[in-house]
Amino acid sequence: MMNQSPPDKKGILFALLAFISWGFLPVYWKLLQTVPAPEILAHRIVWSFLFVFLLIRLQRKKFSFSSFRNLRATLALAGAGFFIALNWGIYIFAVNAGHIVETSMGYYINPLVSIAFGLIFLHEKLRPVQWISLTLATAGVLYLALDYGKIPWIALALAGSFAIYGLLKKLTPHEALQGLALETLILLPLALAFLFLPIGGSSGAITHSNLRTTLLLILSGVVTALPLYWFALGVKRIPLSLVGFFQYIGPSIALLIAVFIYNEPFTHSHLISFSLIWSGLVLYTLSITGMLKRF
Repeated sequence: MMNQSPPDKKGILFALLAFISWGFLPVYWKLLQTVPAPEILAHRIVWSFLFVFLLIRLQRKKFSFSSFRNLRATLALAGAGFFIALNWGIYIFAVNAGHIVETSMGYYINPLVSIAFGLIFLHEKLRPVQWISLTLATAGVLYLALDYGKIPWIALALAGSFAIYGLLKKLTPHEALQGLALETLILLPLALAFLFLPIGGSSGAITHSNLRTTLLLILSGVVTALPLYWFALGVKRIPLSLVGFFQYIGPSIALLIAVFIYNEPFTHSHLISFSLIWSGLVLYTLSITGMLKRF
């Protein structure tokens, strides 16, 4: 039997950089707490487009508009742009409103929501162990909802919007940076209108804020695009099963930051709910790595 070659070290490094960066992202948005969430979102769209476009040009790649010649591809890009903007906006609002724990739950749930979407929309088949993992995660969300007396809408909205975004990405042939550039290009007129036209209701933070806030708003494009670029480099070099394990790094870091730095409550109900979700994730990850082949 031939030995499998070990994962590429550069691939591991790039993937870890991406997931660790996403884990610390709440700290960045907390630094912009004085700016309303819709304005941060508008700036994030504008500066992400400019930075991604620069990255594409530095790689000597061509920025292609060919997708806009096809109605189906254009609608898929517009839909992807809408749902990633929705995801970004909810995340920024939730972080600055003191709900980082719930955002962490959303990104733990996300892989399992994607499974459900694949089942419903792509007619994918699930093995028994994957049904169990999905049931455990659902039980975790329902437990928290019943205990709190309300649905954890932030977690579900983040997981749902990102899962829909991933579904729409399957309809477009672009790699990560090119796709993000086209998606933010579609959103660019709305973002600029919000920032500079009176109808936007924006305070125009970049025009009258201090230098620190201005730099943080401009760099929001870097903190958005650079981890995505690292992820794109990493995922090409390492097995998807390893990516599956790494994807829990980001929400785990965010959860620790929420509890130990920003003193958000992590109750007994949270523990039970997260334990059910984590159990589902472990089972699912083991199933896709081949460790549970019989199930």
